[in-house]
Amino acid sequence: MTSPRALAALFLLTLIWGYAWVVLKQALDYAGPFQLSALRSSAGAAALLAALLLTGRSLRIVAVGRTAWVGLFQTGAFMALQTWALVEGGPGRTSVLIFTMPIWTLLLGALLLGERVRGLQWGAVVSTVVGLVLIIEPWSLGGSLISKMLGLLAALAWAIGTVLVKRWRSHLAADVLALTAWQMVFGAALQIVVAGVVPERAVDWQPAFLFILAFMALVVTALGWFLWLYVLEHLPAWQASLSVLGVPVVAIVSSRWVLGEQSTPIELAGMLLIGSGLGLLSFLNWRAQRRLPPPQSST
Repeated sequence: MTSPRALAALFLLTLIWGYAWVVLKQALDYAGPFQLSALRSSAGAAALLAALLLTGRSLRIVAVGRTAWVGLFQTGAFMALQTWALVEGGPGRTSVLIFTMPIWTLLLGALLLGERVRGLQWGAVVSTVVGLVLIIEPWSLGGSLISKMLGLLAALAWAIGTVLVKRWRSHLAADVLALTAWQMVFGAALQIVVAGVVPERAVDWQPAFLFILAFMALVVTALGWFLWLYVLEHLPAWQASLSVLGVPVVAIVSSRWVLGEQSTPIELAGMLLIGSGLGLLSFLNWRAQRRLPPPQSST
């Protein structure tokens, strides 16, 4: 039976991670994209390490090199590209582009891990790719196109990190929170280097900006990951994956409400196609879970 508390946690997590896109866009009023990504990842890493201590978990790093590579892609490159994309891109549109991550993970898994893409999975891929073409509008050159491509690169960076985790699963930390904390540390280190090299305007240390950093570290990162781990523990994987569909929806609605973000009919059609592709992939995962044999009793 599905836990009502777990469903409530999933709902709250979707709201937090969806609205975080709007907050991140607002934070760019106070800092450049690379400074901002370095600050939020550093604060997030500190919050996660503190969470490890508070919950009595070990701070020991497992497989330092492999964890670093995962962090460089799934935290460092992902967060830097995500924040850079938001400089010109709207939070709703950018979130849809970036949340195509499962499709790229599927394709990279086939390319690098030998995992087969089967049957209706190709339908999800085609629907998502056509949706991407409609949103990116490659026939319309300009700054908006650059922002959209950055969002797509962020999705690819996350997918590469996911494939690395799959390949090195037996070598990495079994505790998801510990793995997330240390990959955030390595990702933050990369972003600090980039922020130190790329010239940007000085950070405007207003109280509102400090509040945003605290919100991103304590609520979006620390609380968000605790909720995610709780959801994974109490809900089937296919139900947990519904957040992939919910987060962009919250981002689109909240961005339109708070920032007045508008989308063209072509972009809306692209979003619907991407949503359909991700929904189909979630359905296929659900169906695969139902076909798994029940666990054998030990008695």
